[in-house]
Amino acid sequence: MVSKDDFLYPRGRYYGHVKPENLVFNANLQEFAQRVSYICNLETGGKLPPDEAYEQIKAMWKELKRTKKQLKIGESPSPNNGSEAED
Repeated sequence: MVSKDDFLYPRGRYYGHVKPENLVFNANLQEFAQRVSYICNLETGGKLPPDEAYEQIKAMWKELKRTKKQLKIGESPSPNNGSEAED
């Protein structure tokens, strides 16, 4: 039996490098994509004005960028890989 939430908000498997921050960002990215799809469909169907659709997507994009920065996704690791510097 498939739940309503699983049907409305499907999640794809994650195949990348498994780290907690990558998994969290992947979940956020999938939610972003799903919400953008709904907003686009509402706008295409005439239920949402284009300006409102744009503003909602822009706000969600800014939130996604903020979480990416907080999770430090895409930042290069420190040269000493987090270990103490040798003297």
